[in-house]
Amino acid sequence: MHEGTVKTIKGEDGDVIDCVDINKQPAFNHPLLKSHTIQMKTHVHSSGTESENNHNILFQSWHKNGECPEGTIPILRTPHSNRRRRSYPTVSQKRRANDFSAPPGHEVNNGENKTRLFTYWTRDDYRSTGCYNLVCPGFVQTTTQISLGAAVEPVSRYGAEQFEMIITITKDKSSGNWWLLMQDQFIGYWPGSIFTSLADCSTEINWGGEITNSEFAGHHTSTQMGSGHFPEESFGKACFFRKIGYVDESGNMRDPKDLQVYVTKPPCYDLRFAKYEGDGISFYFGGPGYSDKCP
Repeated sequence: MHEGTVKTIKGEDGDVIDCVDINKQPAFNHPLLKSHTIQMKTHVHSSGTESENNHNILFQSWHKNGECPEGTIPILRTPHSNRRRRSYPTVSQKRRANDFSAPPGHEVNNGENKTRLFTYWTRDDYRSTGCYNLVCPGFVQTTTQISLGAAVEPVSRYGAEQFEMIITITKDKSSGNWWLLMQDQFIGYWPGSIFTSLADCSTEINWGGEITNSEFAGHHTSTQMGSGHFPEESFGKACFFRKIGYVDESGNMRDPKDLQVYVTKPPCYDLRFAKYEGDGISFYFGGPGYSDKCP
């Protein structure tokens, strides 16, 4: 039970959630947030510790003083995820000086076969700071409607109905806080004071997927990325990001500039552009992992 817990709820899926006094949430144990005053928003936006390898499929975009990455990603359940191996689509932004903001998204972890909402933050490129969700002080949650780390339902299924999640990270100019929105609802924020160069602006945004691969049994992990199918299978079968973009200093949504595709192991996971008429820049990505072509 967390400090400040006023009520504990057990959901139908077996998850246990502690309802915490908003003024006693873990964020305020951070030394830089001892005198922090919670910022509230009601306006709805319109628009590994062991030796492991992370295999990524990313779009990287560099821009000047961009403030807000945005994109629509599918909500899906990875068909197969071995214990201690993770698969997740995510959007993140950072300053090139290794000052990394949180990548929110959803993941399948530890073989439990559940898709979970998550955030992560770090201020020194994962060396000594940061954590998932509210495990350590940092992220200030303001909503009572969404629980970070909770299972997400419904999820997309191969060849069936597809469900999407809209994720936006936007900076409040007056406070310097970085707000997280999901489905146009404010979830909470990372106070600008916990970051270094990112407290000013971001210069890089990544969209894509990541697999944690420990090469168990001497071969590539069989953990699948996305739906477990390659991007060539397209909509309804492959994982996708739709209408990615960022908000400039004037508040205008822009298509990403200087996009670079970064795929670490194409025989295992790959990426290709998608074309939706009038729907901005989109792409499919993912793959099956271990196979004859991915030893």
